[in-house]
Amino acid sequence: MKLSQYIFLIYFFTVSLNAQEVEITELLYETYEKYREPSLAKRRIKYNEIQPLINSLSSDSRFTIKTVGKSIEARNLSLISIGTGKTSVFLWSQMHGDEPTATQAIFDIFNFFRSNDFKKEKDAMLSNLTIHFLPMLNPDGAERYQRRNLLGIDINRDALRLQSPEGRTLKHVRDSLDADFGFNLHDQSRYYNAERTEKPATISYLAPAYNYEKEINEGRGAAMKVIVFMNNILQKYAPGQVGRYNDDFEPRAFGDNIQKWGTNTILIESGGYAKDREKQEIRKLNYVSILSAIYTIAKENYKNIPLEDYEKIPENDRKLFDLKIENATYTLLDKDYILDIVVNRLEVDNEGDNDFWYSSRILDQGDLSTYYGYETFNAKNYRIVPGKVYSEIISNKEQFNALAEDYFELLKKGYTYVRMANIPISMISSPFPIHIIGKNYKLPEFKIEVGQNPTFLLKKDGALAYAVINGFLIDLNSNKANIKNAMIFR
Repeated sequence: MKLSQYIFLIYFFTVSLNAQEVEITELLYETYEKYREPSLAKRRIKYNEIQPLINSLSSDSRFTIKTVGKSIEARNLSLISIGTGKTSVFLWSQMHGDEPTATQAIFDIFNFFRSNDFKKEKDAMLSNLTIHFLPMLNPDGAERYQRRNLLGIDINRDALRLQSPEGRTLKHVRDSLDADFGFNLHDQSRYYNAERTEKPATISYLAPAYNYEKEINEGRGAAMKVIVFMNNILQKYAPGQVGRYNDDFEPRAFGDNIQKWGTNTILIESGGYAKDREKQEIRKLNYVSILSAIYTIAKENYKNIPLEDYEKIPENDRKLFDLKIENATYTLLDKDYILDIVVNRLEVDNEGDNDFWYSSRILDQGDLSTYYGYETFNAKNYRIVPGKVYSEIISNKEQFNALAEDYFELLKKGYTYVRMANIPISMISSPFPIHIIGKNYKLPEFKIEVGQNPTFLLKKDGALAYAVINGFLIDLNSNKANIKNAMIFR
């Protein structure tokens, strides 16, 4: 065979394999709703919500379920395994209790494996791999929707001392499996952006370093190649919205140590996506990219990917905010200034940690030309003015209901606060986009200031045009206010 013929065959073989992977990726994305686990529809999922789903897998002989440890509060830590192949793949999620996006995707993946579809692809995965899932490593933290475990420590900084039972379980499982590949599944702040762009880092990756020198051995190189593969997939569905974590070595972290212990480790962090506060679109991207990665590991096609493409993924930055207002005119001591203002809508958990309300804050102001917003409004020729308190005091349910129906008319007249004679103790936030204040509450002097709740009006050519209520921008000409809540000041 001539050299040119040999090169052509290699090229044809590689292109054919890549085409197969593109095809399965597209099909996974297009058919996702068929496998999405409907009982997990919001981020704040708890241990008792996933237990029936785990129990249902016990009736499927393809799955093996083992209790491999217990949390501090004695909740079971379950390892769920499927496949018969020699290569071991281990995925663990929700090491931090308030990072559940990939946990939801794992249960979507279980539904995928239980279906009768994708037979050829599933045969390739399950005959070449044994895949192990630990869906919720920190159930006590998940119960409270908090990062740390009940001891108050970050499990991801317990790889050396191993004080937490959850950390000891993770170490024991990793060692007993001697896993070839590991997927360390997390959520990151929605305020990360891909470096020097306005786009959120919807998914960020890292092949953690195993020493301070950040050397690349065969295993870490393999993890990098799989990350490049996943990045190429996500560029189709979230173009420009993939970031790469800084790879400085952290000797206490599990990801770095698991890489050091010989498992090719891939960190996946789920960040933000426009109009997806509950991260359901990001959950879908997790499902597609993880399953596609498992498939390429099974087929070993990742080995053909150029290692240098890993460094081409932009690094994470943190210059993204929920709302950015540019070039607004602000008067202070009778002088006009031009301000940019950035706002984040901070979540406050309701009792029971099943839902939340917003208490927003101004995070910065001044020249913010290097910052970005999920929503950006150019307020050139708009003047910031304070809102007013409505003169009538709400004293009964009828008046409250009338306010709920007519709040837009009040906003158009410049009212951003209403008084209530007796605010019920059970009421923790205002259900409509006007703040509720107590009968004797005195508003502080109006000032645009870092740390303040962002509430003001924007006037143009002498007319009110926009309201900012609790960090939400409202077009007063639209009669629509997409806002979860305003505040209560007693």
